[in-house]
Amino acid sequence: MVLALKDKWIWDFWLAQDGDDWHIYFLQADKSLIDPDLRHRNVTQGHAVSKDLSDWTHLGTGFKPSEGPAWDDWTTWTGSVLKDDDGLWHLFYTGTPHAEDGMKQRIGHATSTDMHNWQRVGDGLALDISGPDYEEFTPGHWHDRAFRDPWVMKNPNGDGWLMYMVARVPGIAEPNAGGSVGFATSPDLYTWTLQPPVYRGGMFGQMEVPQVFEVDGRWYCLFCTDGSHWSNAYKAFNPQTPTRGSHYLIADNPLGPWEVAPGPFFDSGNRYAGKVVKTADGLKYLGFIHDDADGEFVGEVCDPIPVSVDENGLLHLHPERVAPGAKI
Repeated sequence: MVLALKDKWIWDFWLAQDGDDWHIYFLQADKSLIDPDLRHRNVTQGHAVSKDLSDWTHLGTGFKPSEGPAWDDWTTWTGSVLKDDDGLWHLFYTGTPHAEDGMKQRIGHATSTDMHNWQRVGDGLALDISGPDYEEFTPGHWHDRAFRDPWVMKNPNGDGWLMYMVARVPGIAEPNAGGSVGFATSPDLYTWTLQPPVYRGGMFGQMEVPQVFEVDGRWYCLFCTDGSHWSNAYKAFNPQTPTRGSHYLIADNPLGPWEVAPGPFFDSGNRYAGKVVKTADGLKYLGFIHDDADGEFVGEVCDPIPVSVDENGLLHLHPERVAPGAKI
């Protein structure tokens, strides 16, 4: 069954596997707000567990904003969860403060021994923007300073850990051409060094919720964006009518160089912030359901959809293979 809560909207999410269990962490907000656009500033993180990515057991709220004043006392947004070499679980997340009207995003860090109860490392702050490679807040250019949605993974090419995040590069006149995938490295998950972006692109205004993974020797960076954030260059590259959804970059190495996959968007329409996971039955894709047929916000996570990889390394979504009754 679809992941849904009667009294809360669900949107961005991330997954971690522990043995046979899939843990999902998701942004949630009370439907008593009435207006779903208010959810972003009234957010906590929910947690559920499943054996099959379809039948979920809800475990309640696992993380929420600090009791201010603090750098993350307004929102604790999208992140990722992973286990270190000693078996400790780490949550990396996005935070914003009341003090800056929530306009400046930073990346936080918490740990857990049970995957549910999280303790901030120090005051929680793990990484902030520094140096000339990242755009600071520029009123009128964009409504926020993008530095969010950290995706953290073990370095497959050596020691240490890698972090990818939503960011923008400075000095780009067209607002929709500055979206980038930022990058940082760490020897131990605690001390992070911000590096130049691994993708500067010029194709989108923002590339949200990046997820980096490997299939058969190729690397993919899944991201999502809205059709209103397509640049002029991407509209020329992809003549498809601009659409909201998830697409991906492709590379031979997790450090790049990355290129936008050719062809239409991987997933377009009513799903957003998708994730691809490897299961015993092959690759599966989940996204949160954004709109219904009437354009009303839904706020649920869909059932898994099979994914295939063709001979050119391109990903394909197969909703036609989903069992009858599944909600996608």
